[in-house]
Amino acid sequence: MTTTTPCLLGEVIDMLKISMREVFGTMVNTPARPAELVDFRTEDEKLVAGTVGFIGDINGLVHIYARASFARILASRMLGLPEAELGGDETVNDVIGELLNMIVGSVKSRLCDSGVLCVLTIPSVMRGRYLKGGPVCSSECRLLSILCDTEPILIELLIKTPK
Repeated sequence: MTTTTPCLLGEVIDMLKISMREVFGTMVNTPARPAELVDFRTEDEKLVAGTVGFIGDINGLVHIYARASFARILASRMLGLPEAELGGDETVNDVIGELLNMIVGSVKSRLCDSGVLCVLTIPSVMRGRYLKGGPVCSSECRLLSILCDTEPILIELLIKTPK
């Protein structure tokens, strides 16, 4: 398959929702459920953003955004350490990158199982205020909010559309 159809876009969104629920439930013992869209990227607050791409029959990027304070809580839960023992931002960045890798890896496996072959890029993580990925030329962009406990996590899905 070399083209993106609206059906495939919807399927990838559904796969992301399922993967978020599974990974957050297993790795950080936190329920994750779809929520009303909350785009907190314009707030004056530190954010942690992770990115993983997929390349092959389908090409795209997944960005995940979390408030830095909540990213630290997630890292603490995943590693089973008190927040005070996490050290600096590097450990938190590693955890966010790994969580994202597991989430998008699960989506990749589901895509491959359905005959849509792709591979993942190496995850990258950045920190700052007002972080936004946004659509690039010839791509479709969808934003999703996932609620973890009472904290929103924003997922941005970009899929390249055929020319």
